[in-house]
Amino acid sequence: MRSAYLAIATVALALGDAAGADPRELIDDAIRSHAGLTGSLVLEHGEQALLARAWLVDHARESIEVQYFIWSTDNIGILASEALLRAAQRGVAVRVLVDDLLIDAPDETLLALAAHPRIDIRIYNPVHSVGVAWYSRLWSAVTDFRGSNQRMHDKVLIVDGELAITGGRNMADEYFDYDHAYNFRDRDALVMGAVVQPVRASFERFWASDLAMPVERLLDGAGDAPAAAVEATYRELAAYAADTANFAPEVRAALAAVPDDFSRLAANLSWGRVDFVSDLPGKNSGAEGLRGGGLSSAALAALVKTAQSEVVIQSPYLVASEPAFALFRELEARGVRIRISTNSLASTDNLKAFSGYLDQREELLEAGVEVFEYRPNPEIQESIMDRYAALRAEAPVFAVHAKSLVVDRQVAFVGTYNLDPRSENLNTEVGVVIHDAAQAAAVADAIVTDMLPGNSWNAATDAPDGYASTAKRVRAWLWSWLPIDPVL
Repeated sequence: MRSAYLAIATVALALGDAAGADPRELIDDAIRSHAGLTGSLVLEHGEQALLARAWLVDHARESIEVQYFIWSTDNIGILASEALLRAAQRGVAVRVLVDDLLIDAPDETLLALAAHPRIDIRIYNPVHSVGVAWYSRLWSAVTDFRGSNQRMHDKVLIVDGELAITGGRNMADEYFDYDHAYNFRDRDALVMGAVVQPVRASFERFWASDLAMPVERLLDGAGDAPAAAVEATYRELAAYAADTANFAPEVRAALAAVPDDFSRLAANLSWGRVDFVSDLPGKNSGAEGLRGGGLSSAALAALVKTAQSEVVIQSPYLVASEPAFALFRELEARGVRIRISTNSLASTDNLKAFSGYLDQREELLEAGVEVFEYRPNPEIQESIMDRYAALRAEAPVFAVHAKSLVVDRQVAFVGTYNLDPRSENLNTEVGVVIHDAAQAAAVADAIVTDMLPGNSWNAATDAPDGYASTAKRVRAWLWSWLPIDPVL
């Protein structure tokens, strides 16, 4: 396990004192010495990405902003909540913005955390879960179908306005290789310096949006949460985090004893141009119904159009729109090679989205797109999953969740954008475009490795659907008959 954690020195900013210096001061010095530039590093491993977040939260000085699509009440979700509470208790201002659709937290916990004077919690577009009765949920779906489907898919952690992490991972076990049944092959990017200001500006736009509602307003009587109940919740969170059964002791040891040489991090960090891609709250005006695109869609389409030789994409869901097909055909006509890594029927967690791909797989192949469908037990799982050895006896299903794009091995996008109509038109999305050939090539190599025969099936030659159960094939086929592509 130790060798896995040595890598944290180069990916997580989990630094001890270097020659007695405060590691945050070293970070400040690095940012000042690269004025106007952004330091970036792609995080490929789940545990590395987890430790990066843990270290950043534990070393925050003044502020933490958190924006997520999913926040589960599982091991990772509870530990993350406790870490934010500890930060608030030492004086850090904490703001949390979570989409309403898939938030999984008891009202009592939300109220207790929001009762802390340094913690504010808001829920984005609350028409499904928090404080919403079943009949109100149904009424929203009937009277405002687009509005109920318009979700905040952003995933961002910002510390002190100078460090941030964004990418595909939500706050749940399966995004950090901690689920025992199903885990995701995902990807994040750590950034510091110039690009963090537009990241924070995007958060502020969402925070101030009419769609972001304080949890106190959604839950009646929230402002009067009994002090005894609040303190009881805080004690429960602390006790949970202190229980080694809930957080592997080797992970705690790694966080406490990561190599303390900041120069290792500096040597691996790439300083240069990094652009932030984001949508406005609400995505678009809604004048075009379930269509309409958004700023992120336009930015990524423009990036793809610059390709001269190849485009490499990884997306868990692959449901191409008419504009996407037109772009693919334009690239193919110019001789640009297009390769896409996505989930197979055997690995996917979303049969509805897969049904949309099922309908157009042949059309994609005819358009010149090379598609590789991820195996549920890829060979690379052993090396990409730090905890694989501990789970070898009953290795969990492994599926693609990374959302990445590399153009000509020169520029890489790492973010939240899926290649589907929902990301194109409905969900708000974010990500970073890294203009660095070395990192772009590394991301491309990682995706191409995922495409190798031991990790994926070739959609053109391997008949991947045959490796899924009969029941799963039938359900996907039935979904494919429904006219639901605009919301996939």
